[in-house]
Amino acid sequence: MLLRRCAKHGNKFISGSHLTILGMSPVWHLLLAVLFNGILSNGVTKNFTGRPSVVNVGAIFTFNSTIGKIAKVAIEAAVNDVNSNPSILGASKLKMKMQDANYSGFLGIINALQFMESDTVAIIGPQSSVMSHVISHIANELKVPLLSFAATDPMLSSLQYPFFVRTTQSDLFQMAAIAEIIDYYEWREVIAVFIDDDYGRNGIAALGDKLAERRCRIAFKAPMNPKASRNDIMNVLIKVAVTESRILVLHTYANWGLEVLGVANHLGMMGSGYVWIATNWVSTILDTNSPFPQEKLDLMQGIITLRMHTPDSQLKRDFTSRWSNLTGQRRHMGLSTYGLYAYDSVWVLARALASFFNQGGNVSFSNYSKSNGMHGRTLNLEAMSVFNGGKMLLDNILHVNTSGVTGSLQFTPDGSLIHPSYEIINVIGTGRRIGYWSNYSGLSVMPPEMLYRKLPNRSRSSQKLSPVIWPGDTTLKPRGWVFPNDGGQLRIGVPNRVSYREFITYVNTSDMFKGYCIDVFTAALNYLPYAVPYKLMPFGDGINNPSCTELVRLITTGVYDAAIGDIAIITNRTKMVDFTQPYIESGLVVVAPVRKKNSSAWAFLRPFSLMMWCVTGIFFLIVGAVVWILEHRINDDFRGPPRKQIVTILWFSFSTLFFAHRENTVSTLGRLVLIIWLFVVLIINSCYTASLTSILTVQQLSSSIKGIETLLASNEPIGYQQGSFALNYLSEELNIHKSRLIPLNTPEDYARALSDGPKKGGVAAVVDERAYVELFLSSRCEFSVIGQEFTKNGWGFVKVLFFQAFPRDSPLAVDMSTALLKLSENGELQRIHDKWLMGSACSSQGTKLEVDRLLLKSFWGLFLVCGCACLLALLVYFLMIIRQFSKHYYEESVSAGGSSCSAGLHTFVTLVDEKEETVKSRSKRRQLEISNRSTDGEGSTNGSSMERQRHIQFASNKSLSVGNGA
Repeated sequence: MLLRRCAKHGNKFISGSHLTILGMSPVWHLLLAVLFNGILSNGVTKNFTGRPSVVNVGAIFTFNSTIGKIAKVAIEAAVNDVNSNPSILGASKLKMKMQDANYSGFLGIINALQFMESDTVAIIGPQSSVMSHVISHIANELKVPLLSFAATDPMLSSLQYPFFVRTTQSDLFQMAAIAEIIDYYEWREVIAVFIDDDYGRNGIAALGDKLAERRCRIAFKAPMNPKASRNDIMNVLIKVAVTESRILVLHTYANWGLEVLGVANHLGMMGSGYVWIATNWVSTILDTNSPFPQEKLDLMQGIITLRMHTPDSQLKRDFTSRWSNLTGQRRHMGLSTYGLYAYDSVWVLARALASFFNQGGNVSFSNYSKSNGMHGRTLNLEAMSVFNGGKMLLDNILHVNTSGVTGSLQFTPDGSLIHPSYEIINVIGTGRRIGYWSNYSGLSVMPPEMLYRKLPNRSRSSQKLSPVIWPGDTTLKPRGWVFPNDGGQLRIGVPNRVSYREFITYVNTSDMFKGYCIDVFTAALNYLPYAVPYKLMPFGDGINNPSCTELVRLITTGVYDAAIGDIAIITNRTKMVDFTQPYIESGLVVVAPVRKKNSSAWAFLRPFSLMMWCVTGIFFLIVGAVVWILEHRINDDFRGPPRKQIVTILWFSFSTLFFAHRENTVSTLGRLVLIIWLFVVLIINSCYTASLTSILTVQQLSSSIKGIETLLASNEPIGYQQGSFALNYLSEELNIHKSRLIPLNTPEDYARALSDGPKKGGVAAVVDERAYVELFLSSRCEFSVIGQEFTKNGWGFVKVLFFQAFPRDSPLAVDMSTALLKLSENGELQRIHDKWLMGSACSSQGTKLEVDRLLLKSFWGLFLVCGCACLLALLVYFLMIIRQFSKHYYEESVSAGGSSCSAGLHTFVTLVDEKEETVKSRSKRRQLEISNRSTDGEGSTNGSSMERQRHIQFASNKSLSVGNGA
C-alpha cells in the first residue's frame, strides 16, 4: 500500500515533509529518493562516442572512520593529480563522487545503486569487507569494477566476484605472516579473538589453514558480536583466561579492538606469560592518530602487530612530504598505508582508463536486460544501466603495470597485488619494527625488496627476527601455555599390569602406584619449571594385562589427559597421540630353551664349515703345484723321480701351514706366490685359533631355534605377552596365522610353556620386547635370547619402549621430553633403572650361544687375491718358456735341416722337463759346431783350432755360471 501511494505521487514524494507524514525513518528517506527519482524512471541506452570530457567515478566508504578520513584526503589528492596531468587521460577529466556509508551496509547498497544511474564507470571502495560481499553482486550484474583499498577479506578474491579488484593486501597473506611468527617461536596452539562477521570469520579461517600447514592449530575461538558491550567482552575473555593457551590473535576493527585490550588489562591478561598478536588495525590507528593518547597506548605495550610494507621510493617521499599540506587544519592526522593504497587506487583506475580509451573503448550504458521479468511490479528495475565496456575496463585494470607510492602496481593472475609483504611491529612506546615478512622469503630483518634480488630461501636458519619485549616488560620468550585454570587435575592413565610388576605396580589398598615407570615420571616432573597437578588412574581389570593401544585411544576420547607406562610406539598409536623422549630402548626378540653343548673329540673341526675346509685344502694343493712348476727347471729341491716330486708337492703345500717348509724358492715368481700364500695362511691360522679357543674354553649353548626366520619357516606355536602389540606385528606384518600365537600372562606362564615345548602343549619360542625378556631371564638360565632384535621396514615400528603419551600437539609432551633428557644426562635415569631392574644373574662371562662357524664368505677375498697371483705367475712363466722354446726349436731345425710337428712337440716337452742349465749348455755347443763348419778348417793350423776350442769352452762355462747365478 505504501509503495502504491509513493508511485501515485511520483516525483513529488521526495521531500522530507512527505516522508515524515508517511511515518518513515530517515534511513528510508534516501532509499525512496533513489528508487523513485532514479531507478523507477524510464531507462534508456546512453552512448558517448569518442573520449568523454568527464568520466564519472564513485567512491563508497565511511568518512569519519580511522581508514575513511585518511582515504578521503588521499583520493581527492589523487584525482587532482590525475586531472592536472594531461598525459594520463588527455582532455578527459575524472569526476569523483564520494558517498558516506556511515558504517551501514544498507546505505552502502543505496549508494551503489545511485551510482548506477549516473553513468559511473567504476567505484573506489567499498571500505568494509562485509559491504563488499553485497555490492560485488551488484557490480557483477552491472559490469562496474570495484577497486577496494581497504576490504581485506580473503574470500573476496574468489571467482564469485570477478569485478571486485583488491588494490591492497589480502588478509590471506597477513594470516600467513602470523602463522610463520607463531611457528618461529615454536608455539603450537593459539586462541583467536575476532569479530563475528564476514571480515572476522573469513580472516580466522585463513589463519587456521595457514597454521595447519605448520602443524599448529587454533585451540579456542572466541567470536564477539560487532555490537558487544563491555560486559559481553568481559564474559568472552573470562572464558579465554581459563584455557590452556596463552597465545592470543586479535582480529577486529580499531575502536572495538581497543575496548578488548582495555578489558584484557582489567582482567590481568596483559601481564607476563601472555602473547598478543594483533592484525594491522593497531598499526593503522598508531599511524593515523599522532600523537596517540597515552592512556590508550599503555593498553598495547608488548603486543605484536603488522603493518603493510610499502618500499621506500621518491614517489612515496614526495607524497608523504605533501601530506601535512593536504590535511590542512587536521595536522594531527597521520598517513597510514591505507591512505597510500587509496591514492594508488585512483592512479590504477586512471591508467586503466587511458588504455581503455587507447584501445577504442567508449563509455556506453544499456538497460538491465534481466529486469524484463519485473514489468508490472512496484519496483521498476528497467532503469538500471549496465556499463557495456565494463569487462574491457576490468581487463585493463588487471593488466596495469606501473609504479605508485606503495611500490610496484601489478596484479597476479588471481587478482592480488604482487610482492605482498608486512612489517612486524613490537608495540613498545609508539612501536618499533622487529622484522619483515614477505611471501617470497618469509621472516627476515632485511627489507623484502633487498631479498627479491636473491634466490628465495625459506630454510629454518634464514628466518630471523629482532628481540621482542613481551607483555610484562620481559625479553624472555613466553612458554605460550599454562594448565587450564579450572581447578582440575591431569587425569593420567596407568596400565594395571599383572606381570613384570617391577615396571608398574598398583597397590589397590592404598590406591597408589610404584615401579620403574612411576619413579621416572615423578623424577621428570621435578625438572619442570612449573607445578603439574595430576591424578594417576589405573587402567585394566587386574586379571589380564591391559591393551596399551586401547589406553592410547581413550586419550583421544577425553577419558584420560595423558598416559604413562610401558607404552611402545607403533604406527597406529602415533596417529592418535604424541610421545615423549624414550627412556628405555627395546625391540622384539625371540626367547627359546637352550642346552649346554659339551666339547667332543672332533671339536677341532668346528671352527670352519665344510666348504671352508674343502676350499682351504684345494688351495694348499694348488699353491704347491704352482710353486713346483715355477721352481722345477731351476731348483734341485723340486727335481727327481716322479714319486719324489709328488711327495715334494704335498709336503711343501701343507708344511706352509706351520711355516715349516724346508725347500727354498729360487725364482722371483715362486717367491711372489709364496709370500702371498703365507699371508693367507697367517690369517686363516689366526681365525682358526681364536675360534677354537672360544669353543673349547667358553661354555656353549645351543638351540634348534636360530631366530625369527626359523619360526617363520615352521608351523610350531609361538607365545607372546597378552596385551602386547607383538600379536598384531606377528600376524599382520610377518603373516603368521593367529592359530599359532598363544597368549601368555606371567613369567611363570613363559617358563612353563617353553619347558613343555610344542609336543606337550607348550610353545617353541616366545616373542616379546627386550625389556621384559631381560627381566624374565634374570633368574632363568635355561632360556636365552636367540638371534637379534627384529623389526620390519616400512611398518613404522621403532625400537623404543616405554613412552609417556599425551594428546596431539600437547606442549607438556615437549617439556617432559626435555626433562627426560636431563635425567639421562645427569645419570639419575640409570640409578632408577638399577634400583628396579637388576642385572641378569645368568649373564656371567663364559656362557653364550653357540658360535657360528667361520664361513667361506668371510675369506673369499683372500682366496681371490691368492688365485689371481698364481694365474699371473703361471702366465708370465709360460710366456718365458715359449720364448725359449722358439729359439731352441729354430736352432735344431737349422742343424737338422727341418723338423716335423711331432718332433717339435717332443722338443717342447723335453725342454719343459729339462733343467735350464742343461738346455743352455746344449745351445752353446750347437752354436760352436755351426761356427766350426763355417770356418776354413783345411787351411787352419791345429794350434789355432785348439785355441779357438778352448776359447769357446771358456765362454760356455762362463755362460753356465751366469745362468746358475740367475
